[in-house]
Amino acid sequence: MLEIRDLHVTVDGKEILKGLNLSIPAGEVHAVMGPNGSGKSTLSYTLAGREGYDITSGSILYKGEELAALTPDARAAKGFFLALQYPVEIPGVSTMVFLKTALNAQRRARGEDEVDAVKVLRLVREKAKALNITEDMLRRPLNVGFSGGEKKRLEILQMALFEPSLAVLDETDSGLDIDALRLVAEGVNAMRSPARAMLVITHYQRLLDYIVPTRVHVLRAGQIVTSGGPELAKELEKKGYETITGAAA
Repeated sequence: MLEIRDLHVTVDGKEILKGLNLSIPAGEVHAVMGPNGSGKSTLSYTLAGREGYDITSGSILYKGEELAALTPDARAAKGFFLALQYPVEIPGVSTMVFLKTALNAQRRARGEDEVDAVKVLRLVREKAKALNITEDMLRRPLNVGFSGGEKKRLEILQMALFEPSLAVLDETDSGLDIDALRLVAEGVNAMRSPARAMLVITHYQRLLDYIVPTRVHVLRAGQIVTSGGPELAKELEKKGYETITGAAA
């Protein structure tokens, strides 16, 4: 599903990713952990095609196609989804209008028929119920006045609605209390599928108690320095990054 080969990325002229290699097959959930400044958010923004994140060498293959050749909206239309660490607020645009507009924009790009407002509302309500997203939240401007937990639950609602092939979750656990964390994790786990790959980026092992990954990778100084099973996250929590990555460096 996703194959990253010797990826080098610069931001404002400074190299952040320095030969990163990562492979995520369909049906698997991989986690990337690492200390501050290791390049985790740079990886997510590069995959999304954010401006200013310049690939100087290497490749990112998504379903065998070079991802760097696609605009951000083209990536979304082909099934890429990024859940942001800090979801943006859009005053004046209701959450429901945003969801309907985004869903139909993707369908148009794929040559599919648009979904009318009634069907979108029915679909959104069905998926929102499991995430405790209220009618009031759907009527409010997108993310405006939302708590951290509400914003993250809305991100997972978007993922459920758009049904991506590749989902990247950038520190989805940031700012969540234990109840919100559990709800978000349940929403993510409900999306696990043999046809879908997920990349979970996090600082802490606690999220991975709920979203148990297939593989865990440790990112340090722009490279994956060690990989392992779910037990690696627990070892990191117990011993710290320096003990693990220092030995592997």
